[in-house]
Amino acid sequence: MESSSSLQNIQPMSQKETPMQRPLFDDISPHNVTAVVGQTAILHCRVKHVSDRTVSWMRKRDLHILTSSIHTYTGDGRFSVVHPENSEQWDLKVEFVQKRDAGIYECQVNTEPKINLAVQLNVEGTAQANIHGPPEVFVKKGSTISLTCSVNVHSTPPSSVVWLHGTKVVDFDSPRGRGGISLETEKTESGTTSRLLVTKAGLSDTGNYTCQPSNANTATVFVHVLNGEHPAAMQHGEHGAGSKLAAWSWTLTMAAFALSYR
Repeated sequence: MESSSSLQNIQPMSQKETPMQRPLFDDISPHNVTAVVGQTAILHCRVKHVSDRTVSWMRKRDLHILTSSIHTYTGDGRFSVVHPENSEQWDLKVEFVQKRDAGIYECQVNTEPKINLAVQLNVEGTAQANIHGPPEVFVKKGSTISLTCSVNVHSTPPSSVVWLHGTKVVDFDSPRGRGGISLETEKTESGTTSRLLVTKAGLSDTGNYTCQPSNANTATVFVHVLNGEHPAAMQHGEHGAGSKLAAWSWTLTMAAFALSYR
């Protein structure tokens, strides 16, 4: 009987509930998000132990509540919350981003005191590809053409980046193609980068090369493949030497003219 009584005393202690964990942000998402006009922006918010608390999004500049729980509280249908059922994800989705959307947004939880997480949304003007370097590139026959194109779309990167030579798509896999052509594409938080490599360049590789992302304006560069002197010498050496020669000729002429009047 004594052992039974002791067991009854122990059981309530083992079944005692642990204190409720307070909601907190899983602070691993970027606090600075960049989107392009017309694209979709996702502002991330992860909340652990939300329990029966409510998660809301507020626009800081006018203190306007945009969403509360899974409901939208604005007449602007571009705003919505992304919350898969039973997940910790409470992301704010902004479709067809406009310049005026730039600013600070707060993910809030109605604890006591209230907790919030600020996210800065930056908006860039146009979805645009950019080929690094000058608009004209000079390479020597037999060398490698290396072109790098970056796309400033961050939240929704292009599904594909196509390169054109003239009006034709550069074909990497055709058995009848020239071979020696490769493409490297990298997608990071800072954007998408595509690098085109054309080895053993021939005169037929001269022409316009266009970087064409699936969701941005294109960029074009003209490549000259030269048969003979190194392009750097042709661009700078001859013109530089000619300029120096002209300068010396002018100096000598003026000197002779001055001496003749002494």
